[in-house]
Amino acid sequence: MDRPTIAIIGGTGDLGSGLAGRWAAAGYSVVLGSRSREKADAAAAKIGAGVRGDDNLGAAQAGDIVVIAVPYSNHDAILAEIRDALTGKIVVDAAVPLVPPKVSVVQLPSEGSGAQVARRILGDGVKVTSAFHNVGAKKLRGDGPVDCDVLVFGDDRAAKEAVIALAQAAGTRGIDGGPLSNSAAAEALTSVLIGINRRYKVDGAGIRITGLPA
Repeated sequence: MDRPTIAIIGGTGDLGSGLAGRWAAAGYSVVLGSRSREKADAAAAKIGAGVRGDDNLGAAQAGDIVVIAVPYSNHDAILAEIRDALTGKIVVDAAVPLVPPKVSVVQLPSEGSGAQVARRILGDGVKVTSAFHNVGAKKLRGDGPVDCDVLVFGDDRAAKEAVIALAQAAGTRGIDGGPLSNSAAAEALTSVLIGINRRYKVDGAGIRITGLPA
């Protein structure tokens, strides 16, 4: 079965590298993007077979599906930098609009969500989805099932189905969360989960949607 090549912009970070390892193990070709090609190469070598590094633009050009896993402070600038390489592709925005130092307080952008900002920057020629906001990076270590559901948002049904398949391949359960505008709920929930982690002294609180077939 042909599998899309997945580019992860911000792939040297905890979330990006965790997803890369999971997808490579599932048989996908993965390209890690970073501002530094050397840093991306080094991170790819640590993950192993099926993963290579490139700079952000090169990774975006190589990927059939492009995952944005960068700190939100760099989100807009990086999207503008790689925009021309994304036309016609599925983009998965996993960035969360956290505003230090109060990262456990919900502070969404005026446009409603980071994903809606991404759609404005990238334009109608890109199939913008959002997902993977509520998966703690440490949950992705190892190779067993991940005790967490992933909400996937988007306005293109086929694009959402492709991202749900990626969630399944990463060992999570992907769930259709509705239109892209609903991404605000998952983005906000990230701050809530950070607060729960701190108050209850746990590592990687996640979410489960009950009442669905197993």
